[in-house]
Amino acid sequence: MKTLTVGIGCRLHSSAEQIEAAVRATLGSHAFDEISTIASVATKAHEAGLLEFCARHALPLKLFSRAQIAAISVDDPSAAAREHLGIDGVCEPCALLAAAAESDVASAPGAAYASVASGASIASITPNTPNARLLVRKTVHDGVTVAIASTTAQPVREQTNNAPQEQDLP
Repeated sequence: MKTLTVGIGCRLHSSAEQIEAAVRATLGSHAFDEISTIASVATKAHEAGLLEFCARHALPLKLFSRAQIAAISVDDPSAAAREHLGIDGVCEPCALLAAAAESDVASAPGAAYASVASGASIASITPNTPNARLLVRKTVHDGVTVAIASTTAQPVREQTNNAPQEQDLP
């Protein structure tokens, strides 16, 4: 069952191979075929490596505006994302937004996305992610950041107190 959304942030000109290696390393015990959507910031709409990765695996790419991303709280802000994009992070907020959008689409098919020429879509949802949760927090592999979220799957590590969720590393 495809229940995972994967948020990706990457350096300019990251290859499809770099992105794939980062995604596979981040999945841990999850299967690649559980991925339903890849998500990133709208400025990556023409990033060749990201588009190639999505095309190779027939995965939709959902893009979010910097304003949508900025509305999502990030526990571990990225200095690089702040410097280059003016936002605190890419992969975690995008993974959460995409998971929430998929939940919205399930309840209102066709309403949440508008197609763009690149084959990606820019989400036109409000940043409301109450049912989405991060399964894997931001991980970094060779200049590619990856986070995984879902609205249906259980977190990698359940919280037993109010401490921040930790990521299980494979």
